[in-house]
Amino acid sequence: MDTRSVLGHDYLPRAVDGDLQRRLRVAGAVLIEGPRGCGKTMTGLHSAQSYAFLDDEETASLGSVMPSALLEGESPRLLDEWQLAPELWNLVRRAVDRDSRRGRFILTGSSVPADDVTRHTGAGRFLRLRMRTMSWWERGESTGEVSLEGLFEGDRPRPAWDTLDYDEVIDRLLRSGFPALRNLEASDSLLAMSGYLDDIARADLPRLASIRHSPRVVSRLIRSLARRSASEAKVSALAADLEGIAPRIRPETVSSYLELLESLFVVERVGAWAPGLRSRARLRTSTTLHLADPALASAALGADRSALRADVRTAGFLFESAAVHDLLVYASALGGQVHHYRDSNGRELDAVITLPGGRWAAVEVKLGGGQVPAGMASAAQAVAGIDTDLEGEPSFILVVTGTGPTLVSDDGVITCPLSALRP
Repeated sequence: MDTRSVLGHDYLPRAVDGDLQRRLRVAGAVLIEGPRGCGKTMTGLHSAQSYAFLDDEETASLGSVMPSALLEGESPRLLDEWQLAPELWNLVRRAVDRDSRRGRFILTGSSVPADDVTRHTGAGRFLRLRMRTMSWWERGESTGEVSLEGLFEGDRPRPAWDTLDYDEVIDRLLRSGFPALRNLEASDSLLAMSGYLDDIARADLPRLASIRHSPRVVSRLIRSLARRSASEAKVSALAADLEGIAPRIRPETVSSYLELLESLFVVERVGAWAPGLRSRARLRTSTTLHLADPALASAALGADRSALRADVRTAGFLFESAAVHDLLVYASALGGQVHHYRDSNGRELDAVITLPGGRWAAVEVKLGGGQVPAGMASAAQAVAGIDTDLEGEPSFILVVTGTGPTLVSDDGVITCPLSALRP
């Protein structure tokens, strides 16, 4: 459908477009989930032939009187912000049961509804599709010279020395991947992201559940998560960070707030990879936590351009989170997943990409090009500890940088900047 005629904007292609089409060929309904403002409505509308916007007053009024009327229209039919009329879940389920045609409905929403809404399973009828904010490639800030899919197919990039400088990387960390905000200057993006987080704390979380503490406590929790971007965030440590403004806050309460943030897709967990090992080392199974967009983390920390220029360590964590974010987008487009890896001997990988069929790749992330040799050595050491008789050899080992070149080392390890990567 022509998005300009409906919403006044041309459609910007997204990495999930192909995945959405595949799912529409398989299931009667596809549920697109992701953070508010990430582009779900536009993506759903682009693939739809008719639509109903549940946040429209007239549409909501019709739904309150005759909800089944919202399902009437050419397929695929978009039901946007469907959770505002939760009864639609079961109506869609029954409609798909009665008519086995594929690709009948696209549902979009920015929060996970309560379990009782979806208690009648959508198994075999619904497929879920996770959507994230725009990657550097989707924002037009990657040359796309290095294809993740191509690397899995055995392609190796040509050497290239053009790359970003440190200030350019910082600017990209401060500018968000929310489509409507992608062209803002870094300082304006910081203001917009601060407002987004304030809305989360003041309106979105209280709408989902009863919150015992003030929005200030939720904001401090998000700040604590931002400080731990791309690292293992223990609930006990997060609770300790809140003691100053929420004395005696219980870890269970912090866990419940985290779950609410996850249900809004503001926080994303990256799980641990559990391969077979060659040694007696123990695998670390903790998840790492990331905010939905690196610019949200910058805003939560109050970090502007000058602050990140002076604090390379924080910039490094934010860049790692940006790289993992984009790898999640790209791997998902290939039907894959992203994990992290760490064992008790201290060997670790910032990202492990796994694809259907057992293929996998090891990824290290380094902010500066000067850190490439250390990243290559660290990644190779981690891979050497993995039992490749069980897991197979990695399709490739990759070091993603902010300011480094594109090269392949003599032993086959690849390095490229995030600004060259695409699905």
